[in-house]
Amino acid sequence: MKTDLTDTTASKINKALVKARRAIGTPAVGMVLTLVIVTDEENAYDALKSANDASREHPSRTIVVIKRVSRSPRDRTKSRLDAEVRVGADAGTGETVVLRLYGEVADHAQSVVLPLLLPDAPVVVWWPVNAPLDPARDPLGALAQRRVTDSYAAEKPIDELRTRADNYEPGDTDLAWTRITPWRSMLAAALDQVDCEVISAEVQGEQYNPSVELLAMWLADRLHVHVRRGVSAGPGLNEVRMLTSTGPIRLYRPNGGLALLTLEDQPDRAVALKRRETSELLAEELRRLDPDDTYASALRFGVDRLGGASGSALTAATTATPPAGTGSGATGTTAGSDTAGARGPGAASASGFGSGLGSAVAPSAAPARASAPALPPAAPTGSTGSAGSDGSTGSVGDDDSDRPTPAQMPPVKKAATP
Repeated sequence: MKTDLTDTTASKINKALVKARRAIGTPAVGMVLTLVIVTDEENAYDALKSANDASREHPSRTIVVIKRVSRSPRDRTKSRLDAEVRVGADAGTGETVVLRLYGEVADHAQSVVLPLLLPDAPVVVWWPVNAPLDPARDPLGALAQRRVTDSYAAEKPIDELRTRADNYEPGDTDLAWTRITPWRSMLAAALDQVDCEVISAEVQGEQYNPSVELLAMWLADRLHVHVRRGVSAGPGLNEVRMLTSTGPIRLYRPNGGLALLTLEDQPDRAVALKRRETSELLAEELRRLDPDDTYASALRFGVDRLGGASGSALTAATTATPPAGTGSGATGTTAGSDTAGARGPGAASASGFGSGLGSAVAPSAAPARASAPALPPAAPTGSTGSAGSDGSTGSVGDDDSDRPTPAQMPPVKKAATP
């Protein structure tokens, strides 16, 4: 059932909701939260469809806030609120209110949304595109317990990650982080199957995909080893390779569907790692409304602390003399191949890493290694130093040439929590 209201108020919208519920024979309110979607007209349909699909698992009142820009200066001074109320089959398993704000009222959307929130129920605000720089201090974000953004939708995703780290508040989350949940689970399970120490790691994926950065930051933060961010043709995240004391571990997904897990002295295994729809990501975020401390720790680690210079970070140095035209630090040595005690990272225990994705992993006191066995070459789509989709070599974000090699980086320590 749909009800259109023109030039209306929040009070009239609430009355229309009650009337619509009675008309379809469901006067009781059986919803568990309020989901506020802040978007534009172009992306409203897709966002609302994803929210309706997620409401099958989380019945909710969905409020879509669309700020319409008036064409003339005269119209910008005229405030108007139009609403569309959907109940029943047109609104999934909950209720939907689409708000279109014109004029000055668009700058005070929180005053319109506040009377429409479900009483004594959690509030989640989702920005599919154009998220504010500081979601927690946004007028609508201040109403919510959880604030969901998507750095993949930003024009410069890597800069967006830096902004998210600078302005993080408990309750913030990112769908780019949610996309790597299956990868994190699979890597933790793989390390639980072997008794080893992780020496270094490499993550490869599309150049402008923040999920690749977040996975690399998570590995570096939890394992306390240097992690290199490589570039491949995609789609999305393609490969994770870890050099361990017992041999390499590789999780490779060439086409965004089926992945191959390779462990030393074990048969290769095919695992399902399909790329998930936005509705699945949103439903996962709505399952927990407490702060995600693991995401916060990985985000604060910092994207600038990832190694990204061309040449494999996991391959041992073959010569002590640097090539002509390069600095003495850019020899492509492993993270632990510096002088003993100077820059060798602590190796993390696999059992501590896999026992809980949210628990910190204490670095061991393993000495720095003079050299390490090289990993087998990666597949063509995930090869280290290969040209990305834009023709660049080994770059990430806006420019990867300034990133240090792991041999030039200081010891990795857990990011401090402010």
